[in-house]
Amino acid sequence: MPDSQPQPPHSSSSSGHADASALLLCGARLTDGRTVDVRLGGGRIEAVGTAGSLAPSGNAAHGTRVDLDGYLLLPAPAEAHAHGDTAFTADGDGPVSYDCEEVQRRATEAALLQLGHGATALRAHVHVGDVQGLGALTAVLQARRALRGLTELSTVAMPRLLTGVAGADGLAMLRDAVKMGASVVGGCPDADPDPTGYVEAVLEIASEHGCPVDLHTDGADPARLARLAAMAGGLRPGVTLGPCGGLGRLPSDVAIRAADQLAAAGITVVCLPQGGCGSVDRQGTAPVRLLRAAGVRVAAGSGALRDVSNPVGRGDPLEAAYLLASRDGLRPEDAYDTVSSAARAALGLPEVRVEADFPAELLAVRGDGLAGALSLAYSRIVVHGGRVVARTSAVREYCSSGAAGLDLPRQGRGLPS
Repeated sequence: MPDSQPQPPHSSSSSGHADASALLLCGARLTDGRTVDVRLGGGRIEAVGTAGSLAPSGNAAHGTRVDLDGYLLLPAPAEAHAHGDTAFTADGDGPVSYDCEEVQRRATEAALLQLGHGATALRAHVHVGDVQGLGALTAVLQARRALRGLTELSTVAMPRLLTGVAGADGLAMLRDAVKMGASVVGGCPDADPDPTGYVEAVLEIASEHGCPVDLHTDGADPARLARLAAMAGGLRPGVTLGPCGGLGRLPSDVAIRAADQLAAAGITVVCLPQGGCGSVDRQGTAPVRLLRAAGVRVAAGSGALRDVSNPVGRGDPLEAAYLLASRDGLRPEDAYDTVSSAARAALGLPEVRVEADFPAELLAVRGDGLAGALSLAYSRIVVHGGRVVARTSAVREYCSSGAAGLDLPRQGRGLPS
């Protein structure tokens, strides 16, 4: 269970309710150093101007102002790889419960936790077939409906087997899952006795229904990756692979050749810097810099959220970006791109910039610059569809009892608040 859930934020409005078409974000700092006002309307950014130069649109009496002095304003992250059906199960006794009500509760709480971190859209991988049948998918789809207006939740249907006699039920379940509302088809071909046959089945169903593909693979078998790239090349809306940690254990020349093949096929790789998920080998992270150098779109996801695969998973996209910057050597701007622009593109969502006419999907983080925000990303304000949907506040205090004669500040510049 999460320690807390995001609560509806308090905002200053002279009316009894906030008018989503008249929201003004005041005094925000951008990554280029400018301090601006940003006016939102109709779920989009209407205008960006010098601080103090803009007023709310529409009826000013209903205009809501949000003071972002001391905050960095960014395009909101998106969570490209989540497992809401198994979230918060690490401490449970016995097998994971797939009771519909329980799964819906877990999926809802996971999405709210990730929304509080800033992710206004997420893709949840959901197991279908076997003991859970279609119950887990039904529950996550119910969670999606309940969360409408707060966050955008899409689902990936994941059968365990798709080939041979044993895979016949999984194949039928996958077709039914798409009819029910699963927007993406996927799974883990590495776990099927015939990985190539598994991929062929997934691609066939995706082609029939015109939906994206999102597959789990370790990526340690370059021949298998080459076959997958050849099979998936040019498929629209597109193919995503993750976490591909095994690519990082291959000899560099082999990994470079595999990366070139993935790039030529237009395949996106979603790495998981915070840990593994499911039965996929969790050793290491995909070689992000090598993949990017080859022209592969690389997004980052959170993966497991406090389940058996990662019992301390936070589901925080800024932590994923922080790890890519601190451990893998990406520039802060490139690291944040993996959880924002690249993640949104992987999910088939429109691009977001802090510019007029772009979607009002934004994250305000306390801090002066992106590097500091990734390092000390405590206080956050989240905007989805032009509305403030979550707010997290933190205050750091120092006790002066052991520091005689020192006048220690309660808060100060550079301290999260």
